Amino acid sequence: MTNRVLTLQINGQEVSGREDETILEVAREHDIHIPTLCQLEGLSSIGACRLCLVEVANVPKLLTACITPIQEGMEVHTESERLNHYRRLVIEMLFSEGNHICSVCVSNGHCELQNMAQLLGVDHVHLPYRNPQRRVDASHDRFIFDPNRCILCTRCVRVCDEVEGAHTWDLKARGIQSQVMTDLNQPWGDSTSCTSCGKCVHLCPTGALFEKGKSVAEMSKRREFLPYLTIMRGKHR
Repeated sequence: MTNRVLTLQINGQEVSGREDETILEVAREHDIHIPTLCQLEGLSSIGACRLCLVEVANVPKLLTACITPIQEGMEVHTESERLNHYRRLVIEMLFSEGNHICSVCVSNGHCELQNMAQLLGVDHVHLPYRNPQRRVDASHDRFIFDPNRCILCTRCVRVCDEVEGAHTWDLKARGIQSQVMTDLNQPWGDSTSCTSCGKCVHLCPTGALFEKGKSVAEMSKRREFLPYLTIMRGKHR
């Protein structure tokens, strides 16, 4: 069945898209920027980071662009002082909930959280720091997991499940205690499902997952493989 083409407005610009597309997908097709940290082309969208919040006419609450389907006649606004306030607040909360010391991080200069803070003008944090003391997992032969730098975007969980098919990563606990884990909450090096492919490492937006032997600012991520693998997987099916 062919999807209908719908017409809507984004920031006053008339655009169109298929009825099965989201606001974020249509915005990207028309070079309209909406910030996000959890969403990545080739992975399912879950609306975890809340940075892609947008305003829709006649809808009182803010909506997440990555999981909200378009509708005929919809009027969307991606920029406003209200949206910028909430986006900056999200970034501040991410920094305050973890230990993101950029000056000593392996991903300094290559970090999406750092880049997003600069883009949104977050130069300091008004919230109290939680200073968690989560144990770093260096049990894997090639990689290290530092949960203190994890922002729970679940990119690692989704790429391991949806692309690699191993489902080594998952979530444990709830609320502020939530963390990602390997297998049944065992050390990464003891995992029997991990294929050591490195996909999770290179899709991580921060320095939470990185290669052993990398020093400060040396861990740059390679994400260009994901769209290719997704296309090839679709052709195979």
